[in-house]
Amino acid sequence: MTLQDITMIRTYQGTIYPWNCDHMGHMNVQFYVAKFDQATWNLMALLGLTSEYFEKEKKGCVALEQHIKYFKEVAAGDNIFVESEIIEIKDKIILFNHYMIELTGEEIVSETNLTGLHMDTKLRKACSLPKFVKENYKRLIQQ
Repeated sequence: MTLQDITMIRTYQGTIYPWNCDHMGHMNVQFYVAKFDQATWNLMALLGLTSEYFEKEKKGCVALEQHIKYFKEVAAGDNIFVESEIIEIKDKIILFNHYMIELTGEEIVSETNLTGLHMDTKLRKACSLPKFVKENYKRLIQQ
């Protein structure tokens, strides 16, 4: 699997620590989710959906659905990065993928696809994404 011909955005980079690993010596699934979650919030911030925006506008984003595939184990000391692609931005929903890649070999070790929902946190209801999200996305992929 390669990432050629896909508009990718680097959203996370880090190291696997011993405390990320389980008794079998590889990173536990909870930490894949945690690293993908950090990539998600970095991606949202690049789109303008920052913590300041959420607080000021009383908005938020939630995951409606997430699927993860694991291709290769990573262990303590391994370095990884996450590249992300947006599949579609709808009125209230963003569909996107994250690819976790081993830094040295650039081999995909895991991928996840997510469906995120923009919502009004006061009303606890879905609401339209601001127009600047699509504008920021267009700027990101033109770089």
